[in-house]
Amino acid sequence: MILVLGLGNPGSKYDHTRHNAGFDVVDRVAAFFQVRLRKRCFRLYRIARTDAGGRTYALVEPLTYMNASGEIAPDFRDCDPEAMLVVCDQMDLPVGTIRVRKGGSSAGHNGLKSLISCFGSSSFIRVYVGTGRPRQGETVVDHVLSRETDPLYTEALDRAARAVIDLMQGRALAEVEGAYNRRPGS
Repeated sequence: MILVLGLGNPGSKYDHTRHNAGFDVVDRVAAFFQVRLRKRCFRLYRIARTDAGGRTYALVEPLTYMNASGEIAPDFRDCDPEAMLVVCDQMDLPVGTIRVRKGGSSAGHNGLKSLISCFGSSSFIRVYVGTGRPRQGETVVDHVLSRETDPLYTEALDRAARAVIDLMQGRALAEVEGAYNRRPGS
């Protein structure tokens, strides 16, 4: 089974904020495959299973809050962390941009730091959704925990979901990178 993790924070207070881009993308992927994410008793995540491209995938949204996303690792010991696909927000990308890549550092993203620490690998595939930097006078916390109203952001969530679906259906990583790693409209 291959993990597809969408990073975010649980609770209606955080629904559809920039920091919950991972949840929003995984919700779109689940809708595409017509599966519903459910929380199991005593589990720190919502999960749905689906098959695509001859493989079984677990769509997962950790409910541990962003900075502790990796705490779900013990429940997925049989999954290869290098085959994981992780979707999260990225302030260093302009709004409307997505980036697909394999491996790398956490780049200061606390959710990725937690995953790398708990899963013991940083070689997983990441799908970043650009949220841009805070505006003048806006704190990082206020920025990531507010709701983005730019239509380019909604389009980026849709494109990120399509990139995840393409990867799940067996499209090569290099092809997906080439198709999605560009600014909108280019």
